[in-house]
Amino acid sequence: MGMTMTQKIMEFSANKSHVRVGELIECRVDLVFGNDITAPVAIDEFYKMGVKDVFDNNKIALIPDHFTPNKDIAAAILTKKVREFASKYKIKHYYEVGRVGVEHALLPELGLIKPGDVIIGADSHTCTHGALNAFATGVGSTDMAYGMATGRGWFKIPEAIKVIVKNTKQKNVSGKDAILWLIGKLGVDGARYKSLEFVGNISAFSMDDRFTISNMAVEAGAKNGIFPSDESTRQYLSERNVVNFKEYFPDDDASYTDEVVLDLSQIEPIVAFPHLPENTKGIQETEAMKIKIDQVIIGSCTNGRIEDMRIVAEILKDKKVSDSVRCIIIPATQSIWRQCVTEGLMTIFVDAGAAVSTPTCGPCLGGHMGILADGEKCVSTTNRNFIGRMGHIKSEIYLASPAVAAATAVSGIICGPDYIN
Repeated sequence: MGMTMTQKIMEFSANKSHVRVGELIECRVDLVFGNDITAPVAIDEFYKMGVKDVFDNNKIALIPDHFTPNKDIAAAILTKKVREFASKYKIKHYYEVGRVGVEHALLPELGLIKPGDVIIGADSHTCTHGALNAFATGVGSTDMAYGMATGRGWFKIPEAIKVIVKNTKQKNVSGKDAILWLIGKLGVDGARYKSLEFVGNISAFSMDDRFTISNMAVEAGAKNGIFPSDESTRQYLSERNVVNFKEYFPDDDASYTDEVVLDLSQIEPIVAFPHLPENTKGIQETEAMKIKIDQVIIGSCTNGRIEDMRIVAEILKDKKVSDSVRCIIIPATQSIWRQCVTEGLMTIFVDAGAAVSTPTCGPCLGGHMGILADGEKCVSTTNRNFIGRMGHIKSEIYLASPAVAAATAVSGIICGPDYIN
């Protein structure tokens, strides 16, 4: 029996001649990372282990991005602990305010991810990096500590679901709509501890689309989401001077528990209603409901990349954000922020009446930069809309693409770009 992409990567990293589904194995890890919430716990556990040094100070990344710029004293204390650890062990990849980015956007941008890597991060959306043909998955802070100390991690070989991509996207449809459609079909536990493996016409997706799709694999319960390499992957890596990598492709006779056809020609913009990402509706049905919105958040590890910023700018150009809406735009990295300035996107955002923030995860997890009050409704390009996720437990979050979010900011009700044109 053949193997999936994920199984092949794990087999190689475990230095085994064969692995089987359900087998527990120890793999070499190529990158271990954490943020200002998860890394402090891992640091405490690391010290408890009594080890004298990290396994490789060039293969650990520490990125305070969640509550930064520090929102309060508690956040400042957490960041200080991470900063001091990075200094003590000479961690090369430490990025704080002024150099920071949302971790899952920053790491690929810096060329720290490549095909065939095994990557663990103490954050559930580590699966983002499967867009670059890597096995990437979120782990607990204790596993992060073990990884920093040993360069190893324990895993169970996952089953897999084959997602066959067909045809091309319609107007105003993005990778965000594709993954919301898939989560709506599978449910939030439909891929529990499985690998979502995307094959077929993957060229229909840009690299930014693929990062978004892999990012939200965990919202279907998946262990990871992964794409094969193609010319777009190689071009992305070449632009970041990434060399010496091995690409992985599934065998023709690889075993899958299920197959899903993702027919892009049949997908319209999708909105996930409160309070689960699986609670999806098409934009036409949604528009008919005339749902008034108080806030729009555009950014995060899911949709804060330059392609997202360009889409938003195209919609907001020569328009104004509704007087009833607070629109907050957060480029995911300093580089993307600067590119927005260079391309004139920042002027469009400000002229439209949006607020633009330095890179941060803040509002996504109800940290800061956009907390919701009792009864308020928000359209967000983030990845989770659980009860109380962005603030008050009686607030509501609707997940959508940057195009839908930008159009909603102008209209004041949830809608797509065609609604305001």
